[in-house]
Amino acid sequence: MSKSARTSGASKRLAEDGDICPVCKSSRYLNSTMQFKINPTCYHRMCDTCVERLFNKGNNICPVAGCAKTLTYRGFRRATFDDLKVEREVDLRKKVMKIMNKKEDDFETLRDYNDYLEQVEEITWNLILNTDVEATNNKLARFDALQKAEAANAGASKPGKPNTVPSKDENDFVFHGLKKRVPPPKEIPFDPWGGYNITPQYYVLQDSYDVDWYTRMKKDPAHLVGGHSLQDYCSRALREAFGGFGVFIEDEINARDAPSIPSMDADVGTEHAAAAAMTTGEANMDDVF
Repeated sequence: MSKSARTSGASKRLAEDGDICPVCKSSRYLNSTMQFKINPTCYHRMCDTCVERLFNKGNNICPVAGCAKTLTYRGFRRATFDDLKVEREVDLRKKVMKIMNKKEDDFETLRDYNDYLEQVEEITWNLILNTDVEATNNKLARFDALQKAEAANAGASKPGKPNTVPSKDENDFVFHGLKKRVPPPKEIPFDPWGGYNITPQYYVLQDSYDVDWYTRMKKDPAHLVGGHSLQDYCSRALREAFGGFGVFIEDEINARDAPSIPSMDADVGTEHAAAAAMTTGEANMDDVF
């Protein structure tokens, strides 16, 4: 075998393995650090040197023969899969699923959801097989705009307002069995007490009191050092003073002297337990030790 035949055979194997740039014909055999990039616009592979040389200063036409698409520098990236057909199919499916993103919970029955998935697959394969690409892309764009409009108007719609008649474009995206969009409930203000009312029932704490000693304390720095608060002092004093207003001694004595009657009422049982705890009799307890 001649030297030229061996050289052509090696070059053919390198080209089949994707190790030769189709633009500058550089080989990874001579440049081990060379990386290949693709652009999702046409999915033609070329080395990073050609990308920097041709597209770093602005948009340019794809240098691969027979391709006249305009490519951008920021659109180039490294391929995830060795097979560019698989790479293109994955990108197209991501594009469709980003727009056609309804889930099974959005439909009333499983059959309606399966019919929706069938339409999604039909749109996806139209893009993969380059069948009615322009019409399919226009349909996806209209559906994306319709979804954004519905999401924006969901919260602004008034309850009880009749639905408007869908337009001609909206009729293309009416899926059978799709549930009506329900706006999320409004969030209530955050309550650190969890709805529990801590307002005092027997007194109202005022901002200031017209008392001589209290006025002197407010002006004395000795009572304000160390973070001391006169407001907290007044609140604690009033709470201790009015703390026994909910205790009625006469009712507790009557409950203690009354014969114990079994009752299923939790409140009565609590009163009996409190009355038994107030007895002064000595309790007989066996020492277990």
